[in-house]
Amino acid sequence: MAIVNATDQTFTAETESGVVLVDFWAPWCGPCKMIAPVLEELETEMGGKVKVVKVDVDENQETAAKFEVMSIPSLFVMKDGQVVDKTLGFQPKEALAELVSKHF
Repeated sequence: MAIVNATDQTFTAETESGVVLVDFWAPWCGPCKMIAPVLEELETEMGGKVKVVKVDVDENQETAAKFEVMSIPSLFVMKDGQVVDKTLGFQPKEALAELVSKHF
């Protein structure tokens, strides 16, 4: 499974089932660029257990507003369409793995 770039139109369909790690980000955000390879590694290492979905907040303001994203990167863990956990800012891979694996 590859990382999915979701839009306001596709967000619900991409996050409605299973455990999903949502990355709210923007291209101009330094910490967002730093966390991108961490998310790729996490997605690869966790196999099919977690889906990683990225949402560009500049292009998808409706979704960002719905989840009250005030700073980026904001990382939300969703399970079957519901937010079950979240964290802000750059996080090491180990911390993100721990955050996500609590919800399997």
